[in-house]
Amino acid sequence: MNPVLRENFEVLFEEGNVLTVYFYLLVFLAPAAFGALWTQSLGEQMWRGSAMLLEICASAALALIVYFALRLANHEYASRRFKPLEEWLRGGPRALRVVARGRVAALLAHLSCLLLLSTPILVWAAAISHTPLFVLAAALALIFFYGFCYGVWGLAASVLWERERETRQFAIRCFTLVVVVAALAVYLPLDPVVYLLAVLGREEPAPFRVAGVSASAHVLHFAFHLALAGSGLVAHRWALKRVTLGHR
Repeated sequence: MNPVLRENFEVLFEEGNVLTVYFYLLVFLAPAAFGALWTQSLGEQMWRGSAMLLEICASAALALIVYFALRLANHEYASRRFKPLEEWLRGGPRALRVVARGRVAALLAHLSCLLLLSTPILVWAAAISHTPLFVLAAALALIFFYGFCYGVWGLAASVLWERERETRQFAIRCFTLVVVVAALAVYLPLDPVVYLLAVLGREEPAPFRVAGVSASAHVLHFAFHLALAGSGLVAHRWALKRVTLGHR
């Protein structure tokens, strides 16, 4: 096993530090799900049909998984238990590749655990709302995809401000907020929640039109998020390289 990935498992799983994340995920997600179901008894003005249950649950799961993935990638839990990057990167370019792959693998592992923990509630909501299996599968894949696209920037922040915990926490939150607001301001279907709701409702997002030219909402949405993830991976690798050169 990759040594960086092993360290991540030992610090967060074997020592139980990640249990706090799982606890808060369920603490926020479960009430959102049952609260949405309870509103059915408040009359038609508060309830738009059973399909709304899955929309609420999936939106809440998306926000929570992205939030906790960013925090885990940014080493905000048990941060002092992780070995300093300088010690990992003493081996030069080969060590850099090992560290980069291990940190990305750790992010993917955390995303898998967060999604797995949320899946029973989403399956329950999908069953009540009579949502087809392929739509639920698409929603789960999208949530995982968004978690990775934003989570890689948590990896980059944890390297850029390794010794400045409060700075990197503030920086990654501001960055995420700016990206989300900018996406909403430019074109609504770029926003993960808006696009996810369109998928769950089996609606076709309006195409992007400017100066008489139109473009597919699906193409723009995935191009934007692939560019976001790609630039995050590049920033993470560049930050690791900077640490390696600084150590030399």
